[in-house]
Amino acid sequence: MSNHVLSHALHGLPVIKRLKGRKIILASNSPRRKAILETIGLAPDIVPSKFEEDLGTDSFPNLHEYPVATASHKAVEVYERLVTENPDDAPDLVIAADTVVLTHAQPSTSQTGYSVLPDITQELLEKPKDKEDNLRMLMDLNGSVCEVVTGVTVVYPVLQSPGYAIRSIDERSLVYFADNPTHLLKAYADCGEGVDRAGGFAIQASSPFILGVHLGAQT
Repeated sequence: MSNHVLSHALHGLPVIKRLKGRKIILASNSPRRKAILETIGLAPDIVPSKFEEDLGTDSFPNLHEYPVATASHKAVEVYERLVTENPDDAPDLVIAADTVVLTHAQPSTSQTGYSVLPDITQELLEKPKDKEDNLRMLMDLNGSVCEVVTGVTVVYPVLQSPGYAIRSIDERSLVYFADNPTHLLKAYADCGEGVDRAGGFAIQASSPFILGVHLGAQT
């Protein structure tokens, strides 16, 4: 079995100690998510999920639950598939994530949560379909505040039916957009960097039209 805990791992954390010698799976082929896990010392096997990611947003009165549900479906699909393919070598931990962008968000006055601007419909943005869709998203986000929500799910084996347990959190961050000229947004959309990113932009790239990022609390 591959060593999924790297030498620079945060060995002081009890969870890291428990993962030594375990089979860890990342249910995604995203190089960014792989890199995030590597920063804390985990090197999982990569098994992309085959879940269609076709959940209807109408089923979620609270849109923050949407990426959590999608991440859960991804993780369960991979776990069940690997157990079916090789029951004697089932994974000890499957990790999955899903990120969406919610438009028109702002910090609440209590500083403990988020609220939607009054009288404005909040839209859930996933990855743009093409560069034109990317530009539409950027135009909608321009000069406003949006909320980036990432749902993270882990699945691991237990003795009780159905044979695995699911644990999830969501992580929320606010992104502040400058009031940018259209030609700048169009140039960014044309470069293609945002096509495979939720909301059509990349925080990691320090995009010039983003004023700042405020990290929130997970729930």
